[in-house]
Amino acid sequence: MEISPTLPTKAAPRMKTFNYAIGMFGTSLPVNLLKTYAAFFYVTNMGLTTVQWATVMGVYSIIDAIDNPLWGFLSDSTRTRFGRRKPWLVLVTPILIACLILFFSPPSMPNRSLFIYAMVFFFLTGTLDAMINSNYGALFPELFKEDASRAKANAMRQAFQLVAMIIAIALTPMITDKLGYSTTAMLYGGVGGVVILYMALTSRESPPGPTEAKPNFFKSLRDLAKNPHFWLAGFTNAFYAAAMSSVLAALNFFAKYALNLSSAQTSMLFGIVLLVAIASVAVWASFVAKHPLMRVWRFALLSLAVAFIPLFFAPNLIIALACAALVGFGFAGCITTMDLVGARVMDEDARLHKVRREGIIAQFTGFLTNLFGSLSGAVGFFLMNRLFGFVNGENPGPNPGLASRFMLCGIPFIMMVFALVLSNFLHFDQDKRVEKVDSSDLKFEA
Repeated sequence: MEISPTLPTKAAPRMKTFNYAIGMFGTSLPVNLLKTYAAFFYVTNMGLTTVQWATVMGVYSIIDAIDNPLWGFLSDSTRTRFGRRKPWLVLVTPILIACLILFFSPPSMPNRSLFIYAMVFFFLTGTLDAMINSNYGALFPELFKEDASRAKANAMRQAFQLVAMIIAIALTPMITDKLGYSTTAMLYGGVGGVVILYMALTSRESPPGPTEAKPNFFKSLRDLAKNPHFWLAGFTNAFYAAAMSSVLAALNFFAKYALNLSSAQTSMLFGIVLLVAIASVAVWASFVAKHPLMRVWRFALLSLAVAFIPLFFAPNLIIALACAALVGFGFAGCITTMDLVGARVMDEDARLHKVRREGIIAQFTGFLTNLFGSLSGAVGFFLMNRLFGFVNGENPGPNPGLASRFMLCGIPFIMMVFALVLSNFLHFDQDKRVEKVDSSDLKFEA
């Protein structure tokens, strides 16, 4: 069923890893601009209320629940001489970039029309990003078959993701001060789109076997519904995604209202999280090499959960930077291990059912993470309004600092506790033995 061609030289597999991994830079640049600055842009700059934005995210989560499963099924069912994933990546990328630019370039209009405009383009950008990421994620277990090659490729792509996050999250306050949000979206979208297309055109998919049938949509739904490993991994990932979605949405509010930081200081706060995460990816990869994956995964979830406690009480920039470093360490552990756990779910499904449907699994996993991320954001902004009286940038309420701390640390801590509890119920056959991976295979070159 699976075809894994032997590559004759060391240079070829090295380029294969690089060509795939750099795609994470391209996919991360636009989506992190959207996730981190969408709410801040429309609530503080454009005048939407927190309740309106909560409605945008709530409606998006419902529509996303309907269309996401179809994207994965269409990807798995595609049969072209270019592969299953590549046509979707090439066709959808330009549309995604256009929607991102339009989202951050709203024309002058009344508040109600602006609310509808924001909802439409937030949905379009979000769902197209989900389609891109499901196809990109589905390529991972297809291109890399062994734990060693997966650990190496995942470490490299997470490093690229973190570099993209430094640009899209940490540097954006200073860039938007100079260029504005519309031009910044054009810049990030253009660079990200070119990188995604490079990845798609240079990565070679494993073709379906001659007797491999296309997946049946409803049978796939039934199989996944009966698969406890999928649900445990999916919901654990979803709670983690909800935590990080809340963090990204709240960072700017925290910097502005809790610490009163300048644009440069805000970039410094964001940057320390991501720089520590970059430095820590190799550390977590070495943990995976020496210890069972699931044990390392749970420790990473615990590390991130605990890191939110001191950050909540940080009174100034210096202490906040130290606390942010702890968040960066835990974040690196989660991104290093999460995709490896997901790949095991895909492998197990392929062995049991004799059909490859990485796209459907990736899309359902993406649906859960998007759903929980959107709902946590919607609930968070609704509670900021109801509990703390935060309406918008013109009327932030009596205690906007506490409101932003609640959004940045309180909600993520609760989400991570749920993730940690669920992770302790997930066990694969591989957990019965300690897997050894040559740590030399984990060295990567960016």
